[in-house]
Amino acid sequence: MESTWLVLAALAFGVFLGAAFMVVLHVAERRGNAAARVIAPTIPEGVEQMLEVLESAGVVLDPSNNVLRASPGALAMGLVRDQSLVHAELLELVGATRRGGDTAEAEVVVPRGPFGESQLRLRVRAARLGTRFVLLLAEDRTEAHRLDEVRRDFVANISHELKTPIASVSLLAEAIDMAADEPDQVRRFTHRLTLESARLAHITNEVIELSRLQAQDALRPDELVDVDEACRTAVEQNRVVAGAKDIEVAVRAKSGARVWGDRSLIIVAVHNLVANAVAYSNEGGRVGVGVRAEGGIVEIAVTDQGIGIAEEDLDRVFERFYRVDQARARNTGGSGLGLSIVKHTVQNLGGDVRVWSRPGRGATFTIRLPLAERDEATDRAATGDGSAAPLARATRHAAATAAISGGASE
Repeated sequence: MESTWLVLAALAFGVFLGAAFMVVLHVAERRGNAAARVIAPTIPEGVEQMLEVLESAGVVLDPSNNVLRASPGALAMGLVRDQSLVHAELLELVGATRRGGDTAEAEVVVPRGPFGESQLRLRVRAARLGTRFVLLLAEDRTEAHRLDEVRRDFVANISHELKTPIASVSLLAEAIDMAADEPDQVRRFTHRLTLESARLAHITNEVIELSRLQAQDALRPDELVDVDEACRTAVEQNRVVAGAKDIEVAVRAKSGARVWGDRSLIIVAVHNLVANAVAYSNEGGRVGVGVRAEGGIVEIAVTDQGIGIAEEDLDRVFERFYRVDQARARNTGGSGLGLSIVKHTVQNLGGDVRVWSRPGRGATFTIRLPLAERDEATDRAATGDGSAAPLARATRHAAATAAISGGASE
């Protein structure tokens, strides 16, 4: 009898131990899952898809303010670097939302890029996403605030610049009418009329380009641009004009760099610098275009051996309609808008443009842009097949390009 009770007791004890062991395993599993969720938090379903189609900037942050997901707009504005928010003003807004639990809203002014003086004016809202995350939305209001000033300055400048060619066309038309019986005079006036009409058309085209650049949607933030390919395209657009002056254009563009922006406008910016370099170079000269990517920055340098720029003019060459050499600008067909287009394009990309020059030795124009912040989501959006794009390789200018100092202003 005692042995039977001992067996039953042993069985009961074994069942108890087994049950206790299973409880311990279940508790450990739950704690492990909880720890895993803390280490690798899961974003609520649908948020990633929302960020991919969001036109404004959107960022999802975890409890430690690490960026879990960022929309292409947030990356293009330079709000996120190394999985963190760049600007302290945005972090303060996120902190206010965490403390109060309510949606926080503010208008902040932040630098557009890591260098340069251009700024972004953002309308920012921060709200809780579930119990642990915060969603930050930022709308770019920069253009809305400066629209009135741009319109006022632009109307004043364009009315002044168009006055001369329009008056010339009118006078030449009268001269042709008065010299109707003199074929030689008619041909001479007609040639002048053609030149003035071409100048007027050139100014009009650049006015349209500058207006497009200063519009609200001038640069789409969801397009990754291959800088090397854009530079090569811009150079090819100037080959014919350079060949007519026996000017060699050397290109060194093997950086692998990509930036956020509008490909066509980046091409226009580089094209304008190369066209200036060709226009203000002597026959038989040399123009160099070099691209290098290093330290999160891509630099595009355009150099030549042209007439150069006086020191007192260096601060004004990017002004609308400003020309260093008025007489030569008329001969080359310059409108004074080319470098302004370059400046506004680069600023809208969060970068800056610099110029170095010495009269008689040429000048160097250098565009600096922040490289695109890329992760798997960014590369999927860029390639369309989910494959990761290769990281940009840091390269140097070719020795021949670095040896040239040039570039000219309109």
